Amino acid sequence: MSRMAPESRSGFSVFYVVPTRWADNDIYGHANNVVYYAWFDTVVNRFLIEEAGMRPGVDKVVGYVVSSGCEYFAPVSYPEELELGLRVVRLGSKSVTWEIGVFPGSGDQTAALGRFTHAFVNRDTGSSAEIPVTIRRAIEALPSVS
Repeated sequence: MSRMAPESRSGFSVFYVVPTRWADNDIYGHANNVVYYAWFDTVVNRFLIEEAGMRPGVDKVVGYVVSSGCEYFAPVSYPEELELGLRVVRLGSKSVTWEIGVFPGSGDQTAALGRFTHAFVNRDTGSSAEIPVTIRRAIEALPSVS
């Protein structure tokens, strides 16, 4: 199995600024791997709230993370201001797979590349559900990769 290579900023069109915090650093002086997953979740949910009209705690259909992973290429640490790029890897009728690129400042290459899949479910019954129309439209407007 070969190692993935960093991705270019040009593969992403939507970016969110995420400042690092002192608490993000671990004993080795860089952001701990668990922190990256919080950044990924924050960026995707910010997109869903701001661009897709998602209403946390109100919507009957929600996305549950059913798979996640991350490739790390270079460390980041406090104090750094990061830019996280968002794109779609796969869009189905009931799920979406996101990729999130972590870019240090205005750097052109990802320091890390995260991926996770949301499966949409009816919050009351826990049964599988179609992606709501407003969310689907916002996702379709994002760049996709094969």
